[in-house]
Amino acid sequence: MSPLLEVTDLRIAFGRSRREVVHGVSFALEPGERLGLIGESGSGKTVTALAVMGLLADNAYVSGSIMLAGRELVGLRDSDLAPLRGDLMSMVFQEPMTALDPTMPVGRQVAEVLLLHQNLDRGNSRAKVIAILTEVGLEDAERVADAFPHALSGGQRQRVVLAMALINRPDLVICDEPTTALDVTVQAKVLRLLDAELDAVGASCLFISHDLAVVSQVSERVLVMLDGDIVEQGTVADVFRAPTHPYTRGLVATARIDAVPPGQRLPVVEDFYVRGGTR
Repeated sequence: MSPLLEVTDLRIAFGRSRREVVHGVSFALEPGERLGLIGESGSGKTVTALAVMGLLADNAYVSGSIMLAGRELVGLRDSDLAPLRGDLMSMVFQEPMTALDPTMPVGRQVAEVLLLHQNLDRGNSRAKVIAILTEVGLEDAERVADAFPHALSGGQRQRVVLAMALINRPDLVICDEPTTALDVTVQAKVLRLLDAELDAVGASCLFISHDLAVVSQVSERVLVMLDGDIVEQGTVADVFRAPTHPYTRGLVATARIDAVPPGQRLPVVEDFYVRGGTR
């Protein structure tokens, strides 16, 4: 079976100087697979995801290959990419309040995603919107559909964004820190919901996070990204149990602070990895 998403030697640079921020990244995502992408802020995770979606700024220079369902995305015009977004691929962003239009009821916003890709009238789209809002666990979906984003809680807004991402049953869903802005209890509920919904639509997922515990709940395999490079990859069990790169060892150690005996200093990544050299 061919990969759904295959990224080969992806390089991303910005500005007149063409300063490179992603350096020859390669990975594949199989149909129905969940792949975690972890690393610190500035490591290149989100830039890589935006390159897949074709949402980088105009001053970005992208080379290499991004094959999605057998179609090359690098070099496509935005007019060619637009029909793919929300249909073949979709993205759940970190902060739902900035992903939603504050001047429009959320039901209309979900409906717009549907109407762009399916030949429906607004009456039929309303029924589908209510159905997907109910499916993502929003009680009283009729009321929620007519509400503006500011009237909803953070967890409710993130479920609306998830509904927008899933309503057209895409093959690929990219989640960029989708639970970071939520409290722990709501985060757990959204993660369980995401897992169930991905199963329901049969979608592959690229799940971006700096939180190893979250990635271990969602993903089967994991990529570790540092300064624009993939420095380690493998199954979640293998990478988290026996990391080989010093940076990954540091990430794993800092995630296991509950195992540090009382009175001992908590570990930091720099105990294992320092830029310009390793320990």
